[in-house]
Amino acid sequence: MATATATALENNGNLSRRRVQDADRHVGTRLRERRIMLGITLQQLAELIGVTHQQAYKYEKGVNRLAAGQLWRMAQGLEVEVDYFFAGLGSEQAFKPSGRQRLLLDLTRSFLAIPDPRRRAALCDVARALATLERAGEDRHAAAAAVVVPAGPPVDDADGARPS
Repeated sequence: MATATATALENNGNLSRRRVQDADRHVGTRLRERRIMLGITLQQLAELIGVTHQQAYKYEKGVNRLAAGQLWRMAQGLEVEVDYFFAGLGSEQAFKPSGRQRLLLDLTRSFLAIPDPRRRAALCDVARALATLERAGEDRHAAAAAVVVPAGPPVDDADGARPS
């Protein structure tokens, strides 16, 4: 049906099949960006909307078109409005993340991979201390290092024995 609709629109001169496929790819790209931003795996996304891992992959690649209900469930699960997936569609240039945005995404992924909440909190404290130093115009790493609290007791050897 989607192909027939695209062909009919193409014949009327309103919209070509290629532009419809471009829209599917755009929605898939936005879906993948949001999933990665939240640190959700493709398998978790598939479970969220009740499809297989392979089907979720095809949605992200724009190979298969998302039904309205599935798009709505994804928006709910990914905590965005449905129009998020269409943002930037039809603009001349595709979204190219800046170096800062890429760094932030990498930092977010690494932060989410830290399983110990105490270490995540310590990392937040270090970042906050460094930002405070920058705002104050200081460049003293010693002050930032003083904020870091060890995540656990000191370990002396591979067996986990504490030093005496």
